[in-house]
Amino acid sequence: MLLTGASGGIGQAIARALSARGARLLLTGRRGDVLEELARELGAVALVADLALRADVERLAAEAVGAGVDVLVANAGLPASGEIGELEGDQIDRMLDVNLRAPIALSHRLAPMMAARGSGQMVFISSLSSQVASPASSLYSATKFGLRGFALGIRQDLRRSGVGVSLVVPGFIRDAGMYADVGMALPPGVGTRSPAEVAAAVIRAIERNPAELHVAPLSLRLGAAFGSIAPAPAALGSRLLGSDRIAARIAEAQRSQR
Repeated sequence: MLLTGASGGIGQAIARALSARGARLLLTGRRGDVLEELARELGAVALVADLALRADVERLAAEAVGAGVDVLVANAGLPASGEIGELEGDQIDRMLDVNLRAPIALSHRLAPMMAARGSGQMVFISSLSSQVASPASSLYSATKFGLRGFALGIRQDLRRSGVGVSLVVPGFIRDAGMYADVGMALPPGVGTRSPAEVAAAVIRAIERNPAELHVAPLSLRLGAAFGSIAPAPAALGSRLLGSDRIAARIAEAQRSQR
């Protein structure tokens, strides 16, 4: 199995859950020290790679094909927050490359091998931002909307091949990940889920091949569903609840990660 973004907190939770199920893992991430330590702990193979660099993506893809990887878990991602006018061109390119191009490129290389074998699974870690946009996150939403469209499309392309494709769709995740790194309290009534619950969803996706698995409280899932069919009223309601203020604080806290 190939797991991207393994050096992050959610990636580590996914790696440990998969290893506990007996998976042989190829782990990749940017932080070599964290990655190597995790690989030693789990008896996995580590490959340091920056998915914003196309040469690194190609090197990783070649390694995965050579290893005969049968499962891809595309977990790596950047916050991509901030209003579009605040972002530099190279920041936009990096966000698009990591969040969208890299998982597409890896799928492009792995799908033919999996289809020829007649089995395999691709799991893409998405976000509720794949269904409804919020302030100061237009680029992040673009990557997640795009990833959702790609995953659902390739799922149809591969449906007769024996290769499954699933989306895991988290909301706010506590203790690890982009929201947890900000360290900001949410409004009353807005619940969170844990990294372990994301990892459990990944395992369900591999075992059962659903199109989408949400890892969020019912209230957030209903809000996202309403936002996807009625974006203007949903945006108004969100602003009345303080979304502009919250989004601005999150974007400022994530400025260094652009």
